[in-house]
Amino acid sequence: MASVTSLSDSVHQRLAAALSAALPQAGSADPLLRRSDRADFQANGILALAKQAKANPRELATQVVARVESGELLQNIEVSGPGFLNITVSDKAITENLSARYADDTGRLGVPPAEHPGTTVIDYAQPNVAKEMHVGHLRSAVIGDAVVQLLEFTGENVVCRHHIGDWGTQFGMLIQYLDEHPHELDHGSAEVSGEEAMSNLDRLYKASRKLFDSDEEFKTRARRRVVDLQAGDEKTLAMWQKFVDESKIYFFSVFEKLDMEIRDADIVGESGYNDMLAETCRLLEESGVAVRSEGALCVFFDDIKGPDGKPVPLIVQKSDGGYGYAATDLSAIRDRVFNLKADSLIYVVDARQSLHFKMVFETARKAGWLNDDVKAYQLAFGTVLGKDGKPFKTREGETVRLVDLLDEAIDRASAVVREKAQDLSEEEIAERGAQVGVGAVKYADLSTSANRDYKFDLDQMVSLNGDTSVYLQYAYARIRSILRKAGEVRPAAHPELELHAAERALGLHLDAFAETVTEAAREYAPHKMTAYLYQLASLYTTFYDKCPVLKAETPQQVENRLFLCDITARTLHRGMSLLGIRTPERL
Repeated sequence: MASVTSLSDSVHQRLAAALSAALPQAGSADPLLRRSDRADFQANGILALAKQAKANPRELATQVVARVESGELLQNIEVSGPGFLNITVSDKAITENLSARYADDTGRLGVPPAEHPGTTVIDYAQPNVAKEMHVGHLRSAVIGDAVVQLLEFTGENVVCRHHIGDWGTQFGMLIQYLDEHPHELDHGSAEVSGEEAMSNLDRLYKASRKLFDSDEEFKTRARRRVVDLQAGDEKTLAMWQKFVDESKIYFFSVFEKLDMEIRDADIVGESGYNDMLAETCRLLEESGVAVRSEGALCVFFDDIKGPDGKPVPLIVQKSDGGYGYAATDLSAIRDRVFNLKADSLIYVVDARQSLHFKMVFETARKAGWLNDDVKAYQLAFGTVLGKDGKPFKTREGETVRLVDLLDEAIDRASAVVREKAQDLSEEEIAERGAQVGVGAVKYADLSTSANRDYKFDLDQMVSLNGDTSVYLQYAYARIRSILRKAGEVRPAAHPELELHAAERALGLHLDAFAETVTEAAREYAPHKMTAYLYQLASLYTTFYDKCPVLKAETPQQVENRLFLCDITARTLHRGMSLLGIRTPERL
C-alpha cells in the first residue's frame, strides 16, 4: 500500500531540518506549523526558540529561511512580523501530492496506517432486554460505530462489546409469567419481524407487571424465580434465554435500520460476567481495595463525598449478597484486559454516569487491573433535546421510540429526494430516502462534540443548505453526475498547470484528510471528521462556481479539473463511510 507524505509533513520536515542547522543546540525543534490565511502555512516555533537561545527572532528566522531546501515543494517562504514564517507551496507540489493519493488503489487515499496499533475494546450500543430502544440509545450506537470505523481505518485492532442489560430482578416477573403461560413466545417456524418481537415482549411485560402489582402470591413466586435465575437453574435459564433471543430479533432490526453492523458474537451482556463476580469481590477484598461496611462490600475514595460531607462509596456487593453494576463493570474490565489483551478501553456512555465510571476506573487502578499500559476512557455524551431545549419527549410526555424517530427522518428525507429527483424510480426514491434520512440523523449527532447536548430538529437535519449530511451527499452526487457527463474524457492530473486560487484551496484541504483521520481517531472525536467534510464540500462548491470543469479553456485543464472533482468525491465517500453514512451515486 502506498502511503503518501502530506504537504504539511513535507514542509514540517524541511523547516525542522533548517531549524536544527541554524540552531544546533535546539536539537529536533518543532517549527509549529499550521494552516494560515496569509499564505498556505505559517510557522510560529521560532519565537519561543529564539527566546530560549537569547537570539533575535527575526534574525533567526532569516537564518532558517537561508537553510531551507525548497526544491520543487516550496514556491515562497518569507519572514513576517516578529519572526513568523509564511510559506507557500508550489502548484506543482499540490497536484503531484493529490495525484499520488489518487493512484492509491486500496481506497485509502494514501493515508498511512498508525505506526504502533494496539487493541481497543469499545463498549457501545447497550440496549436492554425486553425493553424498547428509545432516543436515549441513539448516541451511544452512532458515536460508537463511527469511532470503530475511524480506529479500524488507522489499523487498530478493535473489539466491539455491546453490554446489553440482560440480567437482574425484573426477569423474575417475566420468567414466572412465561412459565405460567408457556406458549406466549412460540413462533413455530414463522419468521418474526423486529416490530412483532418488540410487541410480543411489550405485551408480556405489561401482563406480568399487572399481575405482579395485583397478586401477592404471583409476586412471591416471581421473587423466588430471581433466586433460581441467579443460582443457574436450567429451566429458568432456558426461559430467560427466550427473552434474550426475542429481544435480539428486535435489536438487530433497529441496528439494520440505523445501517450499522452489530455482530452476535460482540453482544456480551451483564450476564456474560456472572461467573467472575465472586472472584472479583474476593480479589478486591483480599487486596484491601474494598472493605466491608454495614455488611456491604464497598470501595471508598478520598475525593468523592456526598452533600453531607460523608464519603460516597462504590458498592460492589450489597449486604444481602447481591451484586450491583459495579461488580459487573469491574469483572468486564478484568476480562477485557486479561483475556482480550486490550490496551485501551472505551465506554460510550451517557455523561450522567460519569461518577460511576470514575469510581469504577479508580477501583480498577487501585487493584492493578488498569495501569500506565492500559487506559480506560469514558466517551461521555450529552442528551438529545427537543426544539424547546428540553429532553426530547413525545407530546404525551413519553420517551420517543427510536424506530419512530428514524421512520420520520426517512419520510422527511424521501420527500426531499422526491422533490429533487429527476430520473429515479419509486424504489430508488425509497432506498435513497432511507440513506439520506438515516445519514441526516447520524450526521447531526456526530457533528456535535459528543459531550454536548444537541437539539433534534428534523427540518434542519434534512435541509440542503448548511452543515448537514444532505448537503454533503448532494455535493457527492453532483460530482458523480459531472464525471458521467464527461463521457470519454478521463480525469488526469497535470502538474504543469497553474492553479486557480479555488483549486489551490481545495487541493490543500484534500491533502489534510490524512491528518484529520489521525486526529479524529486519536481523540475519539468524529465531529472533527464532520467539520473537515463540511469544509471540503464548501470549498468544492466555491471551486465549482469559479472554475468551469467541462468547459475549461484547454483539454488539459478539463482533465485536471475532472481529476480534482474525482479525488474530492473519493474523499467525501471515504470520510462519510468512516461516519457510517452512505453516499448515493445519484440524487
